[in-house]
Amino acid sequence: MPASTANPPRIAVLADSDTRWKWGALTATRIAPSMEAGSGNGAHVAPVLDGFLLRGRATPTPRQLAEVGVHADSLSEVTAPEFLRVMQRTPYDVLVLALVGGGVQAVLHGLKRIWEGRTERPVVVTGYVGVVYEKLADGLLLRHGADLVLANSRQDAERFRAVYEGVGADATSVTEVALPFLGGAPYTGGHDPRTVVFAAQPSVPDNRRDRTYLLDRLVRHARLHPEREVLLKLRSKPGEHTTHIEELPYQKLVQKLDPPPNFRLAYGNMGEVLDRTDLMVTVSSTAALESLHRRIPTVVLTDLGVREALGNHHFVGSGCLASWDQLDAGHRPAPDEEWVARQGVAAGGPEAGSYATAFDAARQRIVRLLGSPGGLPPLTPYYTPATAPGYLPGILARHHLGPDGSPLPGAPAADREPGPVRQIVRRAARGAYRHGVQRVAPVIRRMGEL
Repeated sequence: MPASTANPPRIAVLADSDTRWKWGALTATRIAPSMEAGSGNGAHVAPVLDGFLLRGRATPTPRQLAEVGVHADSLSEVTAPEFLRVMQRTPYDVLVLALVGGGVQAVLHGLKRIWEGRTERPVVVTGYVGVVYEKLADGLLLRHGADLVLANSRQDAERFRAVYEGVGADATSVTEVALPFLGGAPYTGGHDPRTVVFAAQPSVPDNRRDRTYLLDRLVRHARLHPEREVLLKLRSKPGEHTTHIEELPYQKLVQKLDPPPNFRLAYGNMGEVLDRTDLMVTVSSTAALESLHRRIPTVVLTDLGVREALGNHHFVGSGCLASWDQLDAGHRPAPDEEWVARQGVAAGGPEAGSYATAFDAARQRIVRLLGSPGGLPPLTPYYTPATAPGYLPGILARHHLGPDGSPLPGAPAADREPGPVRQIVRRAARGAYRHGVQRVAPVIRRMGEL
């Protein structure tokens, strides 16, 4: 076990999109069991990180992976049955499931089956990549069964425990941490030129009218302030997918406008963009929390209403809600310090030193579990064929697993590496799917409305 050897802890991360890979890999490095090098000099041994990308519509491209900037000792693309085969034969200390809820549930049941009768197994960790503003009960119960369900803030930890206890499920897995990608130098003043950044989201808002409105207001702001640099920060390029399907990419919508020279599109790591940001504007992106952590002036827009469907209701009480009219007139909101602290955002606030120790509880819990006498108990998800017979089988089937967690007939084999032709066909099929979502589907939808 890691606690008793000088070998580096070995961690596996299974992710299904670029954003979840970023969350999972960074979380893995922060919660890795702390070990001393054998030399006795007190140096820590870095973990070995093996990355696995779950094959699907949102599998990240090489460009997206490079943009995340997280190094893995190995990285491969797998299906759920293929991943289970790897976990059956390869020893790990910690497994981080950075997946959508249904994916977590399917893998948990698959792991439960392959580890049946085993006491030595990895500690299984899961959680959320950002703000949890929708499907709280559904998403949490699909994640139940992991040894640790990470909550990114004190507020989330309280909500998570309340859901689990409310259905009679064990809530001891809920562990408070923070978002693993917060950081960077605190904001100290204006840049030259002053830079306004709008952090776009793939699925919020989800219709052409609202997205065109936001883009138009951003362009108008650039025209009103020619001395400023106005950036539209985008998560992906056309043809790429992230956590959510984006049918109406802003790159396509902006082609119909005539933006001024001080307006431009921006890609790349959010932290690097924030290095030169003087005002962060968004509807409900997690980028708002990254910005608040660095004490950059941050605005959550109210132009389209404060609504659950937009996710900006999460920021009620933050002091950050404002409209484009207010921003154009020079308004700068002041964040509520108590609200900010409850979100796990601590830089410069009343809990300024807390972020450095935010992952200590998770790390200590992992060490205790790995050192448990008699090993770890079997995984026990809340959903079973007895508690959710009309729901669970469909979730498992989407990942080629049967009701008992075993691979369905015809599931991809883990021991057969796809040949060059199969890899080319797979890439072409994925590209065709993405083209259909972003090009063909909107046209068909408009034709249906005639």
